[in-house]
Amino acid sequence: MPTVIPVKFKYAARDLWFDPQDTGAVEADHVICSTERGTEIGIVTSDAIEVTEEERKAMCGDAELKPVLRIATDEDLDRADVLAERGDDAMPTFRQLVSRSGLDMKPVGVEYLFGGERVVCYFSAEERVDFRQLVRDMARELHERIDMRQIGVREEAAIIGGFAHCGQELCCARFGHQFEPVSIRMAKEQDLPLNSTKISGACGRLMCCLRYEFEAYRDFKGRAPKRNAVIETPLGKGKIVEYDTPKEQLTLRLENGKIVRVALADMEASEAAVKKSEELNCPCRPDTAPRAALERLATPEVQLALAELDREMGLVPEEAPDTSDIFVEAPRSRRRRSSAPAAAQADNDSASQDAQAEKPAATRTRRRRKKRGAADEAAATETPTPKAPQRASRRTHAAEEEQPKTPTSAQAKTPRRRRHHTSEATQQQAAPARHAEAEAKTAPKRPRRRPGDHGGERAPQAPAPRQQAKAEAEAEAGAPKRRRRRRGGRGKGGAEGQAPSTPAE
Repeated sequence: MPTVIPVKFKYAARDLWFDPQDTGAVEADHVICSTERGTEIGIVTSDAIEVTEEERKAMCGDAELKPVLRIATDEDLDRADVLAERGDDAMPTFRQLVSRSGLDMKPVGVEYLFGGERVVCYFSAEERVDFRQLVRDMARELHERIDMRQIGVREEAAIIGGFAHCGQELCCARFGHQFEPVSIRMAKEQDLPLNSTKISGACGRLMCCLRYEFEAYRDFKGRAPKRNAVIETPLGKGKIVEYDTPKEQLTLRLENGKIVRVALADMEASEAAVKKSEELNCPCRPDTAPRAALERLATPEVQLALAELDREMGLVPEEAPDTSDIFVEAPRSRRRRSSAPAAAQADNDSASQDAQAEKPAATRTRRRRKKRGAADEAAATETPTPKAPQRASRRTHAAEEEQPKTPTSAQAKTPRRRRHHTSEATQQQAAPARHAEAEAKTAPKRPRRRPGDHGGERAPQAPAPRQQAKAEAEAEAGAPKRRRRRRGGRGKGGAEGQAPSTPAE
């Protein structure tokens, strides 16, 4: 069997096989090789291997294997760097001449061969291009023998390089293998969206990686039940709604709407499925998910459903309810005994406080009543003296209207009213008002104008005792009697037939 060594060149889409001879080249060595175009420099991608004659013919055809001349030295590597720089410098000239000629082509690169035989210009185009005039222009500018070579868009992406949608380097530039055709059927088999922007690579064609997992998807779908098939499970019937090919799992939707994932290796085929596959002469597909497959799932919902199923089947006895309780109530009698003395003590404390508050207040009230009675008796015995008339208050006028028409000494005395018990602070606030009211009662009063009557008729009113006594004194002195004019107002008792209200203290 022949021994070959694969070598990768910069502008080649795949590795080429060469005869290593006695050079001793190994992987990652730079070697100088003899090709159909001349002498070139490349890098070894693998150690020397032995292949069959059929494999050699499939790779190289009927042509003989070209030999590896030598392993590149430091001088060879320096020369290769100089030639690479010359190719980069010639690239702008190539683009300028293509633009001037108006040809529908895209310049990709310029390569100076290591042996100096020629200069190869690479371009990509959708159709064949007549570049004869362009070759003449390039030879005149570069003063070299020009060779034009057309490549495809996939080879262009492999030469230029870049990154794909996955974030990794382009497969065509990283692996360097021979290109294999890719079809849209591979994308359908892998359940990928048929969107050109998502399944196309940097070159604008279908991505090369679609072919890598195509065989795995096809094998899994050949062994798994078909989509939307009904599967028997201990929890009822389930329907296959989704495949998980990398994990080889099936997604089932049960009758109660729950979703479970079952491994294909844990599923079994029923006798009916085996018999049907023998009749149709097709591979047998499993159609039953046993209990063991569901018990391997770590989801608590499935475990609870299986436990409930066992209780319904009578496999697990029902547990008696736990009547023990860590919270125990204390006896009610103890709580009453403990709370009764406290309540009684609180009642006694509140009663003693109320008694202490009422005692001084009651004593002060009796003293005020005695002083007030003595002052009223002294005012009744005194002879009234004429004083300047004062304006009567609303309460005083209302009190005078309640007195009888024929005043006597007993009626002139202010009747004692019973007062309710009030607090000490309230009595201190009301004391100045009470003294002012006593002084107003001893002085002659002037009736207040009542603006609420508006000249209407009023009920007859009885004269006050002090006013009558004053009128008698003026008559004895011979003074003319002054006539007073009274007007209605908004006070109480202004309307006819309306009883005056008693002023509230």
